Amino acid sequence: MSTDWMADFLDLLADTLNTDLFVVKGVMAILLVCILCGTIGSLVIGNRMAFFSDAMAHCAFAGVALGYLTVLVSGTGREGALASWLVPLVMVLFGSGVGVAIVYVREQTSLANDTVIGVFFALAIGFGAMLFQVLRRVSTFDPDTFLFGSPIFVAETDLLFLLLLVGVVSGLFLWRYNQLVFASFNPSLARTRRVSLRLNNYLFIVLLALVVNLSIRAVGALLINALLVVPAATASNVSRNLRQMYWLTVGFCVFAGLTGFFLSTALSIPIGVAGSVKFGPSGTIVVVSVFLFFVSMAVPGIHRRLSPTPPR
Repeated sequence: MSTDWMADFLDLLADTLNTDLFVVKGVMAILLVCILCGTIGSLVIGNRMAFFSDAMAHCAFAGVALGYLTVLVSGTGREGALASWLVPLVMVLFGSGVGVAIVYVREQTSLANDTVIGVFFALAIGFGAMLFQVLRRVSTFDPDTFLFGSPIFVAETDLLFLLLLVGVVSGLFLWRYNQLVFASFNPSLARTRRVSLRLNNYLFIVLLALVVNLSIRAVGALLINALLVVPAATASNVSRNLRQMYWLTVGFCVFAGLTGFFLSTALSIPIGVAGSVKFGPSGTIVVVSVFLFFVSMAVPGIHRRLSPTPPR
């Protein structure tokens, strides 16, 4: 997949803004990922799927390995043009398949949700560990790239995928946002409105798999779940209705992303002969988002103290 035009655009933008190319790429990756995570984060909380989204992130652990093994078996090589889209495709298909399987098994058995998710969680980790062992013997693949990904080193191909995904998610929400909200927050009301819960659940699972698997290059498989859950949890502490929760989730996610990225580039720790060492941007973003959550816990109490007491 040719991305020369995007590389030229990013170079031009960096020159226009008189800044480094990695800053432009990092900010763009963070904005796209945070918009995606903020958009569906409120639905993750509404569906009580925090553990599920974490399982999907760990499924990406196995999906990455399976994708690169597919490239090696096909003989194209890791750096081949086919690998730029074949690996994400395998990741998305594997993640979607696992997500749909979790929902199907949950419907067909009397097991609790967390039990079914835990079974597939173990399957994904075990399968990924098997495949990574093979990859270490036949390639120089580094799993840390996906586990603790950095927006600074995101490739143009991944930015293009994220940009296309923002368009897909926006179109889907314009089409079925009300149905997805009903299915998430009030299934009983959704049934009275003849909204298909099964269709919306499966549709949301596939959407979540797309967001998780196409975002891990920017923030890492182990950190994507924080951006899906923490900003939405923060918004739920201070919002009064679903509309406020949706927009506050997006706002908190974008704020945490940009603030964390700025702090990771501006702050450093002097460590002996190693000189000054900067913080990792992905981890800093997550720490900022968690800090916002704890701040939001104090907001209702402060509001009650400052609000005038109504006369009895």
